[in-house]
Amino acid sequence: MSRFKGIYWRQFTVTVGMVALTLILLGTSFFSLTYSYIVAEKRGELKDKAEVIAQMAVTAYNKPDVIMSLWSKELWEIMDVAKQMSDTDFLIWLPSESTFISTDEDIAGMKLTLPSAMGERLAKGQTYAGSSKLGIYEKARFVVAVPARNAPDGTVVGPVLAVAEPNAMTEMWRAFLGIFGMTAITVLLIAFVATATTTMQQTKPIKDMAAAARNFAEGNFDARVQDTSRDDEIGELTEAFNAMADSLQRTEQQRREFIANISHELKTPMTTIAGYADGILDGVISPEEERQYLTIISAESRRLSRLVRRMLDVSQLQSLDLIKQKRPFDLSESMRRVLVSMEKKITDRGLDVEVEIPENPVMVLGDNDLLTQVVYNLLENAAKFAAQGSALFLGLEKRGEKAMVTVRNTGNTIPPEELPLLFERFHKTDRSRSEDKDGVGLGLYIVRTILEQHHEKITAASENGVTTFSFTVQLAEEKLKAS
Repeated sequence: MSRFKGIYWRQFTVTVGMVALTLILLGTSFFSLTYSYIVAEKRGELKDKAEVIAQMAVTAYNKPDVIMSLWSKELWEIMDVAKQMSDTDFLIWLPSESTFISTDEDIAGMKLTLPSAMGERLAKGQTYAGSSKLGIYEKARFVVAVPARNAPDGTVVGPVLAVAEPNAMTEMWRAFLGIFGMTAITVLLIAFVATATTTMQQTKPIKDMAAAARNFAEGNFDARVQDTSRDDEIGELTEAFNAMADSLQRTEQQRREFIANISHELKTPMTTIAGYADGILDGVISPEEERQYLTIISAESRRLSRLVRRMLDVSQLQSLDLIKQKRPFDLSESMRRVLVSMEKKITDRGLDVEVEIPENPVMVLGDNDLLTQVVYNLLENAAKFAAQGSALFLGLEKRGEKAMVTVRNTGNTIPPEELPLLFERFHKTDRSRSEDKDGVGLGLYIVRTILEQHHEKITAASENGVTTFSFTVQLAEEKLKAS
């Protein structure tokens, strides 16, 4: 993958692009508004000065012969001061003389030409504002023309023109442009740095996850994402990834333990069968002892067959879709059938049975055969490890939306550290290894697998020689009411 196609560069480009686009849009709006504002301000300023000069020039329009008088010199001085203050030239048009006086010495003696639009507005006594060369300038200039009126009747006697160069109009606007440009560059630089830093912080955990995933593919399940201090979505993703890594590591460890256990469980009967069979074939075992060893070979063969069958059962259970197989059935009736099928084993061990199963049907939702197998495995396990002549307990009761099944026996106490391991594959306590020669360590694992497929849980407790297994099943009538 190209380095410029990664999340870092995509997010960086999008963020910086959005900032730049925002600045361009704001700048365009800002320049348009400020330019219009500056032009309006300049127009108002020129109009005010031109009106003042127009009021003073009325006498000059009516008495052109006194233009060079002391009064006209005062008018000239006022015009010159106004020019210096606003960087604007003023022209007084003298209609009777067909000439003008101006603060701009460079246009003295030139022929002034008023635009027709200006003439029309002035004739109506209105102010004119616009751009024009006036027939005397090389480039168009901003012109504001106001009519000079006689005081008695208000008749228009001639215009006063305020002329400003375009550069003077845009000087402040250009200053605004420079300030905005510097501000935009500063904002973009800050956006570059902030986006680069933030994007790098966001992509680093993702890169770490990718590296860890590659380690997983190579069989190294110790890799983890180290940065777990973030309190955001990336932090949640990191925690979830590390949790997944822990789960994968546990699964891999269980897989290795499973292979080791199954190898051990298969090796023992196969070694026994092969050894005794070879001894009989080689004549090492006498004919009188052959029957005894053939019996051992037969027993080990059956144990090997049970192991393979149990492993197949586990494989099938893990691939079942129990959601489609769940049906309402009477759990109390199923438990009674299990108790009847276990009668011989219970009697052979001299055990008493205490039963607390309701006479009325207890309808639950699940797979009848599989849940019956759960009860059978638990009761068989309890009978196998119960003390000779003790009592077994099998109970069923309703608790809220669940049915609670309890199987209890009296025997040796299971150490607390062994309880969480009872439902693991091939797990056997030291006591069970000496007492359960035919077991393969998969009965309780199958129980847990079936209940997990039903989204139910099983608990185990052992204290003062009393060991209790309890699990729940969803009541069918409560499920129907809820739906």
